[in-house]
Amino acid sequence: MTVHLEVSDSVGVIRVARPPMNALDTATLDALRTAAEEAACRSDVRAVVLWGGQTFGIGADIAEMQAMGYEDMAVRVRAFQDAFTSVTRIPKPVVAGVAGYALGGGCELALCADIRIAAEDARFGLPEILLGLMPGGGGTQRLARLIGPSRAKELIFTGRTVQAPEAHAFGLIDHVVPADRVYAEAHAWAAQMARGPQLALRAAKEAIDAGLKTSLEAGLAIERGLFAGLFATEDRETGMRSFIEQGPGRARFGSYSPTDL
Repeated sequence: MTVHLEVSDSVGVIRVARPPMNALDTATLDALRTAAEEAACRSDVRAVVLWGGQTFGIGADIAEMQAMGYEDMAVRVRAFQDAFTSVTRIPKPVVAGVAGYALGGGCELALCADIRIAAEDARFGLPEILLGLMPGGGGTQRLARLIGPSRAKELIFTGRTVQAPEAHAFGLIDHVVPADRVYAEAHAWAAQMARGPQLALRAAKEAIDAGLKTSLEAGLAIERGLFAGLFATEDRETGMRSFIEQGPGRARFGSYSPTDL
């Protein structure tokens, strides 16, 4: 299997492992969807790390794709997109740890995370235009929503790659760390969120993601409903009681506490 889900201490690590460069062929994308769906439904997974080792991913398997005609791709592109969408639908915090290259489908996978942590020497890009194509795994939509349409068009139209500092300046990634610290930092972020109030984190992610798809007024209505619903949860009672009795930041949600970090 080219994609593995490993779970430890409530953190699920979805590892893409297709040597030498994690090219995303059909079987790997199908395995990615399966792993994401498993992470979404497992109660022992409270946060997720996306990890590809020394190379996050160089994109689609071009040799496989070259053999496809219009009829083949018209059928396959939906499944291609669905694999990435399954990652965005994980109702838990998702952190991408990016080392090496994140190009094409690799970049599109990183865009599916909630937080992106990259090595200082990591490189990002959507070079499909250089093949006479355009991004087809969600890149035109997710990148434009993340960094704005003008910058997204510039990167997609030229197909150029950007190093981590420029990607950070664009807002494409959130944190830049030394290459030998990427996995540890991504896992630490996920572990911190795994210790948090799970229903509140889930509601916050849903409010942001759903709100971005609609008007401000509709987004506020989504927020109101989810906010009010949290008043029926044990975590809300725990958090507010701890605040009153112990001060902020000391609540123990489930079996974890911020003091365990």
